Amino acid sequence: MQLVRQKGKSARNAAFRRWWRFRIALAGLLVAALGSGCVGTTESAGEKPAPGRPGANAPQGAAGALAAYAEKLRRAEVARRAAAERWGLKKVPLIAPAPPAVKPEIKTRKGFEAGPGLPPVFTTVPTKEKIVFLTIDDGAEKDPRLLRMMSELRIPYSAFLSDYLVRDDHAYFEKMQDLGVTLHNHTLNHRYLPALSFAEQREEICGQQAVLEKRYGKRPELFRPPYGNYNAKTLRAAKSCGVKAVPLWAAEAFPDRMEWREWDRDLHPGDIILTHFRGREDWNGTMPDMIRRVMKTITDKGYAVARLEDYL
Repeated sequence: MQLVRQKGKSARNAAFRRWWRFRIALAGLLVAALGSGCVGTTESAGEKPAPGRPGANAPQGAAGALAAYAEKLRRAEVARRAAAERWGLKKVPLIAPAPPAVKPEIKTRKGFEAGPGLPPVFTTVPTKEKIVFLTIDDGAEKDPRLLRMMSELRIPYSAFLSDYLVRDDHAYFEKMQDLGVTLHNHTLNHRYLPALSFAEQREEICGQQAVLEKRYGKRPELFRPPYGNYNAKTLRAAKSCGVKAVPLWAAEAFPDRMEWREWDRDLHPGDIILTHFRGREDWNGTMPDMIRRVMKTITDKGYAVARLEDYL
């Protein structure tokens, strides 16, 4: 297991977390108050609004703003519950905590080293929060239901794309990007990189950097080698192409099962989960089936899915 430690917990980070938890608790209290009619108005106090003032049922001042915020949270939660039922999830996905004010220090996992000064290679992000990260590779299957499902359930994920599978439908991934998903590098042609020369590896990685920048407006900083295989030349090439980090994975999701890297076959705080853009031609199920499976595992174990880019 990757046991990379975050740089010392600063007072600022601790204060931020206390503030965020207080905010969530306050919102819950306000939702309860709204449901029980405890948030008062001039009418409930036996008064009538003055001429030209808002109607009797309009909350006033700061209390009104807080009540409106609580109502917004309540509506969002109702929508998430409805989406979970609509997409066949037995439990509503848990909401991840606020991202850290100070991002953790990422180091290469022990046993994955390829030389000093190279982008870190890791399978887990250092955190004590019960969160995991969902990543989807390649781009072969372009199921529009996946976009709707993830958007309605508000589940964050990251995509690592290979151009030879993406280029027949760039618009699909433009829609994905518009929904807030960050697109990363998985090489041009998904070749086994350790068998290639430095120049050939650089073409695979830098070439995909250029394609993604041209098509989607941004040069990625994250890169995942095909099959998870790499050598020192891979990491040197990736660094020369502007790559900052190389996330691998601790578990892999399929529609009918989970596969694990660790001996205990379990999730751990900060684990990265891999899956693929696949359908019935390759799997015993669809992409929505896979999401139902992986989210059951994640939620049953008390974890939430967080956004990977918030921690790197």
